[in-house]
Amino acid sequence: MAASGSGGAGRADNGYGSQQPRRRKGPGALATTYLVIYNVVMTAGWLVIAVGIIRAYLTKGSYHSLYYSIEKPLKFFQTGALLEILHCAFGIVPSSVVLTAFQVMSRVFLTWAVTHSVKEVQNEDSVLLFVVAWTITEIIRYSFYTFSLLNHLPYLIKWARYTLFIVLYPMGVSGELLTIYAALPFVRQAGLYSISLPNKYNFSFDYYTFLILVMISYIPIFPQLYFHMLHQRRKVLSHTEEHKKSE
Repeated sequence: MAASGSGGAGRADNGYGSQQPRRRKGPGALATTYLVIYNVVMTAGWLVIAVGIIRAYLTKGSYHSLYYSIEKPLKFFQTGALLEILHCAFGIVPSSVVLTAFQVMSRVFLTWAVTHSVKEVQNEDSVLLFVVAWTITEIIRYSFYTFSLLNHLPYLIKWARYTLFIVLYPMGVSGELLTIYAALPFVRQAGLYSISLPNKYNFSFDYYTFLILVMISYIPIFPQLYFHMLHQRRKVLSHTEEHKKSE
């Protein structure tokens, strides 16, 4: 559950709205209406989070401990992304169920199994780092999908979708890794989510070790996703430029 694509456009395209030269058949009218509503709601939700961060900063005059001001909407709308797995499973979005599940669950995991479960890390600046990266990313991503479904995608949104990840993705991943690292001593001390032997199931699990393995998994996964998105950026934006010239 690593390299969640936090930053951006590390999340793979959801099939609709990818604006690739080779286009797939889009969803039907009913599915399109549902997807437009879903993406509009998700865009609005992440805008609420963005406004909450800004208002809390202006009120406090500091960026410390801003997590508490957006904790509830963050949990709600990040968890709401689980519906994207169902979109793929039911075929209304032509994307890989496995890949989408991996990407969504990694974010949900960090939201609930790390940040929510280890209260001590909620004051860490690293939490704000990934939350800001996620927020900007998701506002752009869901706007991108909405306008694509409506067949009216502004170039600025497409450009932002395939450009800002260059900064946002490393920023988000850094925040995620630093947050997990900050959680480690508290997880170890409390024995959080760990199962020790002996027990009737003859099974043991060390959540502390699991989190370390999650951090290590970022090493091979992050570069692959990052360079994949760089390739996608060249492909998509160069196609757009060629299309403009042909007109």
